[in-house]
Amino acid sequence: MELRHLRYFVAVAEERHFGRAAERLRIAQPPLSRQIRDLEKRLGVKLFERGRRGTEPTEAARILLPEARAALAHAGRVERMAKRAGRGELGSLAVGFVGSATYAAAVSEILRRFRRRFPDVELTLKEMTTAEQARGLNDGLIGVGFVRPPVGGEGDYLNVRVVLEEPLIAALPESHRLSREESIRLADLSGDPFVLFPRRLGLSFYDLAVDACRGAGFEPRVSQEATHMQTIVGLVAAGTGVSLVPVSVAEHRKTGVAYRPLEDETPPARIAVASRLGNPSHTVGAFLRIVEELDVRGGSSH
Repeated sequence: MELRHLRYFVAVAEERHFGRAAERLRIAQPPLSRQIRDLEKRLGVKLFERGRRGTEPTEAARILLPEARAALAHAGRVERMAKRAGRGELGSLAVGFVGSATYAAAVSEILRRFRRRFPDVELTLKEMTTAEQARGLNDGLIGVGFVRPPVGGEGDYLNVRVVLEEPLIAALPESHRLSREESIRLADLSGDPFVLFPRRLGLSFYDLAVDACRGAGFEPRVSQEATHMQTIVGLVAAGTGVSLVPVSVAEHRKTGVAYRPLEDETPPARIAVASRLGNPSHTVGAFLRIVEELDVRGGSSH
């Protein structure tokens, strides 16, 4: 039995007239009559009696009618769900992120817009290092990730699109000798202990900070390592040392820390959205379209 048979049956049962049912279905009456006869033959039961008062459903038809309506309604829901799933509006999506990305307004806007547009997609956020995300994308543990490039696998199995570039600034204890300066030179921190990410976990950001110091003519003395940006800021507030952080971190003020812009020209801290090349997921595609629409960096893709 096909859905069209049920549609034809419901139309005739509700209209109680083959001519009006044919008009409603926008088909000719003879084909409609043939389809109803085929349905009766398939079911082995008579569904309609034709008389002076029109077409009357039989007892079997009256019993069948609510079930036929329910089947058509369910089929309609299935069709709508399939179309929504094809547009990435249903399902689930796991999103990885480096902890420092949570400070960036651009990242928050991407996630907020996705949630607003696709409220029926279950979004799961997982804090992971860039290296962990690269492995997670390859293994299918996450669909997309906010990473700090460069990323292993870029161009081979990963697509990486930069969404934000922001300058580095100095994070100093409030008691630091330079905390009241409007801006500082990076070389002025050459004698200070630094708090940085472990190189094994935050390779890209660690190298960014160290390269900036080397560009200013000194090798930073790393006295403390921390795996989360908030921990780094907390250690700076406690007077453990100084650090270099993305400018967006300064928007989340913490007592005991002074943020100062650098007079030096340093490479920007970058955040990118990474996904596996050729990923067939419709939800991943929907997420990446929002990233493209926002184009928060206003620039290139990789």
